[in-house]
Amino acid sequence: MKNSLLTLLFICLATLGSYAQKSPVDEVDMSINNIPRKGQRVSIQLDNKRIEAAWLKQLSDKFGNKLKNNKGVLNLDGIIIEEIAPTPIRVISKVDGTPTGTTVWWSIDLGNAYLGKEATPVQWKSAEKYLKDFARTMYREDLVSQIAEAERALVASQNNHNAVIEKSSAIKKDVEKNKVRKIEIQQLLAANAAELQQYNNLIDANLKEQEAARGDIVSMRIALEAVKDRMTKIE
Repeated sequence: MKNSLLTLLFICLATLGSYAQKSPVDEVDMSINNIPRKGQRVSIQLDNKRIEAAWLKQLSDKFGNKLKNNKGVLNLDGIIIEEIAPTPIRVISKVDGTPTGTTVWWSIDLGNAYLGKEATPVQWKSAEKYLKDFARTMYREDLVSQIAEAERALVASQNNHNAVIEKSSAIKKDVEKNKVRKIEIQQLLAANAAELQQYNNLIDANLKEQEAARGDIVSMRIALEAVKDRMTKIE
């Protein structure tokens, strides 16, 4: 059990390492309300609905009523993200599902320029780290969920194993009971056979008694006829 859990943890740690390499951030233009905007996009290999809900919650928890959600397009005006810039910025963001997972895109108006890889390299790196940190948090939460699920499966497997062992013990006990019962039945059969033999002997003895009784009847009839015959000869 301990070795299985350790193996599971090693697999999870290895998976976490691979996840960290699968959160690329690209510079991508996107049309929002028919207006092309330069932005930044991170790819996350997790469920779209889960990522969208988590991203919305993160922004909502941090910026409250400044977050406006217009049919999946998130708008944040006059907010400060210390990790990116010390002055108020404007953010437009959108989460989309892909065949391999989810993308989180945002366009950031820094006030004096739009976030760009070449135009604002310092802020670009900071914003890139912000998205990557979000992706890593999602991967870690996913791994925690997988570990918890694996632990539940392991417990269920262990319980099932224990149940099988208990069932095996119960079967062995039933086998022993069956052996004892077999001996008892064999003893009963032996006693029954002896009793049957006694009955057969009694039947044989009874037949002999019946034969002797019939002989007595014949003798008595002969004696009776002889007495009757003498009676007829008295003058």
